[in-house]
Amino acid sequence: QVQLVESGGGLVQAGGSLTLSCAASGRTDSMYTMGWFRRTPGEEREFVADITWSGGTPAYADSVKGRFTISRDNAKNTVYLQMNSLKPDDTAVYFCALNPTPDRDGTYFVDSWGQGTQVTVSS
Repeated sequence: QVQLVESGGGLVQAGGSLTLSCAASGRTDSMYTMGWFRRTPGEEREFVADITWSGGTPAYADSVKGRFTISRDNAKNTVYLQMNSLKPDDTAVYFCALNPTPDRDGTYFVDSWGQGTQVTVSS
């Protein structure tokens, strides 16, 4: 079992930046892909970004490309999401995800979720 704990959310003005962190604990000896998702009220969780164990070729949702950067520090069992040029539309609860695997219909299977951290972007 792997437990995920996010931190770093908060309130920021449009155009500002935030960095989210997700610390993994428990059975962290496997080479997991890690990801970030977000959910706004009344909506399904949507994919934001993910990164493989090696860190090569991260994937991003079109809505965040060029603004968000996912990275990881395997020695610290931590994955980060650097968010720049934030927009009010980025307001959501952000979730860390263990081993996100896309299905054919665009949904994702996830081994484990963090509890989420709120990001609010004011206009």
